[in-house]
Amino acid sequence: MPEPSSPPCELCGRLVQHTSRHHLVPREEGGRHGPTAELCQPCHSTIHLLLDNKILARRYNTLEALRAAPELQKYLHWIGRSRVERISNRRGRR
Repeated sequence: MPEPSSPPCELCGRLVQHTSRHHLVPREEGGRHGPTAELCQPCHSTIHLLLDNKILARRYNTLEALRAAPELQKYLHWIGRSRVERISNRRGRR
């Protein structure tokens, strides 16, 4: 496996090839210029699969809150032991 070229995922802590920017307050909820976190694709997709933007903005707008989210605990336990780089659990198109 090639050396990771990105910093570790700020949610799961794994070293991965690529990360993407996650707005801690979704852009649609006023977070366009707010704080962001670099997340691996599985974490980013799973957050948006399990939590809607209003909940993210109100309850889970920090990394600490996301890490503690009950909805993510089973996933975080699994991904922490996984070598998965990509996951196809995306939301359906609207």
